[in-house]
Amino acid sequence: MQKLLLIRHGESIWNQQNRFTGWTDVDLSENGYRQAKRAGQLLKKHCYTFDTGFCSVLKRSIKTLDIVLEEMDLLWIPVQKSWRLNERFYGALQGLNKDEVTAQYGAEQVHKWRRDPHELPPAITKDDDRYPGKDPRYKNLTERELPLTENLSETMDRVLPFWHENIVAAIRMNQKVIVSAHGNSLRALIQYIDHLSDEEVTQLDLPTGVPLIYELDDQLNRIRHYYLE
Repeated sequence: MQKLLLIRHGESIWNQQNRFTGWTDVDLSENGYRQAKRAGQLLKKHCYTFDTGFCSVLKRSIKTLDIVLEEMDLLWIPVQKSWRLNERFYGALQGLNKDEVTAQYGAEQVHKWRRDPHELPPAITKDDDRYPGKDPRYKNLTERELPLTENLSETMDRVLPFWHENIVAAIRMNQKVIVSAHGNSLRALIQYIDHLSDEEVTQLDLPTGVPLIYELDDQLNRIRHYYLE
């Protein structure tokens, strides 16, 4: 049996302000720092250890992983960062308050934008300051890989290659793996691991900063999963 640890980053400043975040590089809130620290303390208390870590290229994911590993005295393990683990790109919604967007477009439409795996939020244009092509961390991405908007299905399309090529490869080498990512990149991954339908994944909501343990068989099928609280 293999164990895999998934953790959604601690609460961010924009989570606190109820804003759509996406690829905007927002820091953790004070509560988010506390959540990450508590997660690390819990994992250490329950005698978990890790050989390698994975996270996105966004600071809320990076800092969460760093804080967890620091609490566990594991800052020395190798960590791989990838844009493929980034949050879903919310297009023109990024930075907007969710309540204000709901008042403008209606609860049903906003729920579709947030939860329907095939519903695309309004897109930005390439001259928008939020266009990731202007960010040096994405300079090696092709134009096709630089989103103007993104739904959950498209998020899964970029997460799964990284899962198979990097995370699964580490697990196959009997390494103990921790992944620090985002609400939607983890939802995409969980939909794949748990074989969830589109309808089932719309109901999936991940708390910030709480370790989610997966126990997997030798074929990496889920035996069970549970939160460590």
